Amino acid sequence: MSKRRPNQKPGTRLAHAGRDPERFHGFVNTPIYRGSTVLFPTAAALEANDQEYTYGRLGTPTVKALAEAIAELEGGHATLLTPSGLSAIATTFLALLSAGDHVLVSDSVYRPTRRFCDTALKRLGIETTYYDPLVGAGIKTLLKPNTKMVFTESPGSQTFEVQDVPAIAKAAHAAGALVVLDNTWATPLYFQPFAHGADVSIQAATKYIVGHADAMLGAITANEAVWPKVARTHDELGLCPGPEDVYLGLRGLPSLGVRLARHQASGLTLAEWLSRQPEVARVIHPALPSDAGHAIWKRDFTGASGLFAVVLKPASKKAVAAMLDGLKLFGLGYSWGGFESLVIPFDPSTYRTATHWDAEGPALRLHVGLEEVDDLKADLEAGFARLATNS
Repeated sequence: MSKRRPNQKPGTRLAHAGRDPERFHGFVNTPIYRGSTVLFPTAAALEANDQEYTYGRLGTPTVKALAEAIAELEGGHATLLTPSGLSAIATTFLALLSAGDHVLVSDSVYRPTRRFCDTALKRLGIETTYYDPLVGAGIKTLLKPNTKMVFTESPGSQTFEVQDVPAIAKAAHAAGALVVLDNTWATPLYFQPFAHGADVSIQAATKYIVGHADAMLGAITANEAVWPKVARTHDELGLCPGPEDVYLGLRGLPSLGVRLARHQASGLTLAEWLSRQPEVARVIHPALPSDAGHAIWKRDFTGASGLFAVVLKPASKKAVAAMLDGLKLFGLGYSWGGFESLVIPFDPSTYRTATHWDAEGPALRLHVGLEEVDDLKADLEAGFARLATNS
């Protein structure tokens, strides 16, 4: 269905990826296919089981359209869809690791990923070592004979460390280990995972691909060598996302480029403004020249999303709660990537093990949505006033 278009620019590719109007009677969008049973025309066809669609769990035209579109954008061999970003992560771990194996995981990883490693993988006899996300080529000193995988997430969850993925990949591949990347923050529009050495790229498509905070979806894209293992485990686990969620992913894809451009521009404007506010100790945003990860971000990325963090100057829990509770535009909620702005407080000091989180004061993660920046500034200004009043 989807045709590779390497010579076309991203916006054009997004507008046409996952669509085949000629196949669907001229309708612009791929329709929603709901179903479990797929009929075969003859007993011989049933026995051969080789027609394009054989059972709903194994794929539909709707699923195929989105999977092929994401694979094209990521630059990988093929993509599998899952019911959530976490299920995509878990499936990849289970596909590439076995009892007795060792995996290296960035210490700044998405916390549910850490929980999966510390519980499910541990029960299966798989050892996890967390490493400093800034280790770069030094990862070679942590590789063991039984290290089968290095898991990266760049920028890191909450604290946005930018990893030197090419250097990590070079060392890992030299030792026979695979490299997996959580590419949700940048999407393939702003970071090409396979061109930088990843063997598997994962996205919580719930975020920017869906883009409207109304569906749960994950995506696993693999290179040709790793693909059979991931595909087999995906099938063995019986994973299949809901048809409406897949359709909402297809619905979000054409506008991904323009939405990300707005998220990037608004996010940078707000980050720069926040860096000048007296209540803020520092802003953590890789696209800011002042950020510790800026050099690698500038080298490897082509853009930034709307997700970043700020560290406030010392303030009480009561004062921060007063600031957050009165916000009108920034919602208090998990996830990100939708049209709405969000904020959550965070403190990774209780669960990081390879690095030490040393912050001047309370930390907030912000997702800058599609609202007007001046209105968002006014919302935060009123919040800072409440912060000061309740200090």
